[in-house]
Amino acid sequence: MGKHIPVLLNETIEGLSIKPDGIYFDLTLGRGGHSKEILERLTSGHLYGIDQDITAIKESENNLKDYQNKLTIVHDNFSHLEEIMQQYHIEYIDGILMDLGVSSPQFDEGERGFSYREDAPLDMRMDVSQDKTAKDIVNTYSLMELTRIFREYGEDKYSYQIAKNIIKEREKAPIETTFQLVEIIKKSKPMKELAKTGHPAKQIFQALRIEVNQELEVLEITLYKALKALRPHGGRLAVITFQSLEDRIVKNIYKDEAIVIGNRHDDGQMVEEKGYRLVNNKPLTASETELANNPRSHSAKLRIIERK
Repeated sequence: MGKHIPVLLNETIEGLSIKPDGIYFDLTLGRGGHSKEILERLTSGHLYGIDQDITAIKESENNLKDYQNKLTIVHDNFSHLEEIMQQYHIEYIDGILMDLGVSSPQFDEGERGFSYREDAPLDMRMDVSQDKTAKDIVNTYSLMELTRIFREYGEDKYSYQIAKNIIKEREKAPIETTFQLVEIIKKSKPMKELAKTGHPAKQIFQALRIEVNQELEVLEITLYKALKALRPHGGRLAVITFQSLEDRIVKNIYKDEAIVIGNRHDDGQMVEEKGYRLVNNKPLTASETELANNPRSHSAKLRIIERK
């Protein structure tokens, strides 16, 4: 199991502008890499770490055991932010972090079915107590539905061909493992495509993972809840994305909430004052050093917004 290196760690911690007595939420606790750095900076403050993956919860409990007096770990989906705040009687949050990368434990445990590099049952559930798995999708969705999710969530130009071949194969026998699916994907792409760098199954696996966990819908809902939860006059939300679909959602919501279009005094009418400001207009990306040390940081983008 490789050492887990949190992505854009310094940039995130700096961007959250941590107050020693503040209330902080890490909505994607994972192994607790970012959380540890926040906890280091808290005196009378408190951090709530949320994760829907029980494996991540267990690992972070172990990794963060020295900070128990200022840490509460919650096993839940981050879209339940309001309920969690109510449960702990929290009115506002000084800083919220979301790191949307699939956490390393999920990739490192081959049997979870997130990786196209290890043979395992087609699962991909972040929360293993939910019912629907990638195997269910691959074996029950129609040609049209499969093509749509591969196109929309995987942005793979061979989506239709792959979906058609999945239907053909599953008529003979159910498709049960990651390697069975990888084989179908490879057969569906021309040689020139297979010769390119990068794994040919990457985009389709991404699409399935997003569909299994309803990631984009949940992200959108949670971003609005997080913005509302920030403390007025300085509460900050930092979001790290790893693919263009998620980054687009974050960018557009931030823009809607923070950027005033047009002149405020046109026709003597006031344009609505926005309640937030962008801390960084362009997303922050990994430094040369980080890129060299942590391959997972290559596609990472960090966007930070502050409540006025």
